[in-house]
Amino acid sequence: MKKIRAALHTAQIITGIIAAAAAYTLTSGPEKRRLGQIVLITGGSRGLGLALAQRYARSGAKLVLAARDLEELTAARHTILDCGAIESPDDVLLIPADLTDAAQATMLIDHAIGHFGRIDVLIDNAGIIEVGPVENQPIAAYRRAMATNFFAALHTTYAALPHLLRRNPIHGDAAIVNIASIGGKFAMPHMLPYVASKFALVGFSEGLHAELRHKGIRVTTVCPGLMRTGGEAHADYTGQTKKEQRWFTLAARTPVLAASVRRAANRIYSAVAAGRAEITITPQAWLAARIAGLAPETTQYLASLANQLLLPEPSASDQLNLGFTLKVSAYETFDVGPSPKET
Repeated sequence: MKKIRAALHTAQIITGIIAAAAAYTLTSGPEKRRLGQIVLITGGSRGLGLALAQRYARSGAKLVLAARDLEELTAARHTILDCGAIESPDDVLLIPADLTDAAQATMLIDHAIGHFGRIDVLIDNAGIIEVGPVENQPIAAYRRAMATNFFAALHTTYAALPHLLRRNPIHGDAAIVNIASIGGKFAMPHMLPYVASKFALVGFSEGLHAELRHKGIRVTTVCPGLMRTGGEAHADYTGQTKKEQRWFTLAARTPVLAASVRRAANRIYSAVAAGRAEITITPQAWLAARIAGLAPETTQYLASLANQLLLPEPSASDQLNLGFTLKVSAYETFDVGPSPKET
């Protein structure tokens, strides 16, 4: 009888959590449209970054777009102008920068503020994806992932924070938006460098929210599931590369599994306008995050089954180098300064 009561009580708690979360999602408040907002988006030349730029442009915002490739940034500005989201090229400032370098992140923020006078919304969106089994992932893959997915956001946030804290309250609350991933809540196999870096970003973003909310800066952690951003074409694959690319591309392009980038941008825009602390995108991501929190052992067991039954075996040729790589790396010192550039 006690076990039955305990089970019923647990079920009631879980049901209450789900109902509260659903109600919060549906009643997040009306969307605020603020003309003249200054929005800085890293990784703003394509994919989700470009979709966010278009969404904010339609709301009347002025944009600062940062990415490594100036030609891609220029093409992004043409896309925004061609769709009528913004009237003047002067309202879209393009700044090529490698944000794994702290000095370039500082340059980005200083240039943006020098041009527009302030920043209202900082969106840390720059990221890379490493796909392959752990036996074939070199230490360099983890360094690349941490450099771009975590340290680039850290450098940019630290450069912007003094300005955001001194910002005139007449412009309303400032916002920092960290585009993390469901991979920062749930450890997906064959993506360990990506997962490790996104877990780090989620922790940093949640802690940042706790420290800055009462100071007039809202921090929103975004944990999307799969999105049709085209990012699979730019991912770095290891192991049996063709098989790894095949499964990841299929998952990233399937409409039922992956959200459209435009829908994701709309969800993020609304969440930031409402001052949300965190959102997940796609029902699968929402469910995975909750199950991982409530039943971590079950989640890890299911992930191990997926790895065993669905994902490719490691490449034997690359496995032979793993032990040597780990032995060499054991004598290295990890530098938390500017990380290696993406290859």
